[in-house]
Amino acid sequence: MKSVYLSQAISIEIPDVQNIETISIPLPTADVPSYPIMVVPPNNLRPPDGVKGESKETETGIRKLDIPLLDFKLPVPENAILITAGSTAVVSVAATLTATAIFKWCVTAMKPIIKKAIGWITKIKGSGSKTQ
Repeated sequence: MKSVYLSQAISIEIPDVQNIETISIPLPTADVPSYPIMVVPPNNLRPPDGVKGESKETETGIRKLDIPLLDFKLPVPENAILITAGSTAVVSVAATLTATAIFKWCVTAMKPIIKKAIGWITKIKGSGSKTQ
């Protein structure tokens, strides 16, 4: 311990410095994946003369409707997709129209009741304020 004197009446005892060991943390390692080399053919690769290539057209489920005057092919989705979209549209429109009709009916039915309740409340509040 070491003593430090600030004045004759005041002294501070400072403890000795302790040696603290440092922790060694090893550097992280990783297994980097490696892939076999892929050979990509050039864009202008063609079969030799006299050899016919295979057709790569695949069926995507989308039919094409030919419009003769415009010389344009219009893509048309499958029947199942059209049926699903159409039935969803019909149900949503029907639900909206039904909810609108019910709301209008509720407004017409509740309007006189609400008017009468407001009249009673104003009557009670009006008579209560006069007595005070």
